[in-house]
Amino acid sequence: MGSQRYRLGRRQQGVDRTRSGILAAARELLAEAGPEFSLGKVAVRAGVSRITVYNQFGSKAGLIDQLAARAKPGGGGPEPEPESEPRHELKRRIAGACAAWAVDPGLYRQLHGHPSWANQGASADRALAESLAVADQLRPGCSIKEAEDVIGITTSFTAFDRLHQGGRRSASAVAEILFRLASGLLR
Repeated sequence: MGSQRYRLGRRQQGVDRTRSGILAAARELLAEAGPEFSLGKVAVRAGVSRITVYNQFGSKAGLIDQLAARAKPGGGGPEPEPESEPRHELKRRIAGACAAWAVDPGLYRQLHGHPSWANQGASADRALAESLAVADQLRPGCSIKEAEDVIGITTSFTAFDRLHQGGRRSASAVAEILFRLASGLLR
């Protein structure tokens, strides 16, 4: 029984490697060709059969859903501890988003309108806006909703991409510009 469990573990490792290879191939093709890529091309690039791609993801839409879910900034890893000072947390969030977007802007450009990205980070944006309000750091007349919206905009791929200009500005330079914009919320 112990050796059977070991074989199942080795099999699972192989399945995981195959899945990762398919996702890597799809990510490259999506960044290169946009959503018009085919599952056949993904299979060829990953070195597997087309049926393997279908068995893993069900469809092209399922594969793109997985790419979109994994491509979000932070990659699904654990959230870093929030800063105790909300103003510093705002700066850290903007810098973190810019650093993440800079990793593969071609891919994010293809995925940013994908349905699984709708309202991404909205609850974190709201929580940070509320933290700024509780700490009395919002400028007079600025509502929590306005702060939430500005935080969402200044951490969005669209804002990053516009200012990054295909690499003509560094991610850190873009983060500084976006933080200056977001600072309009603050006292």
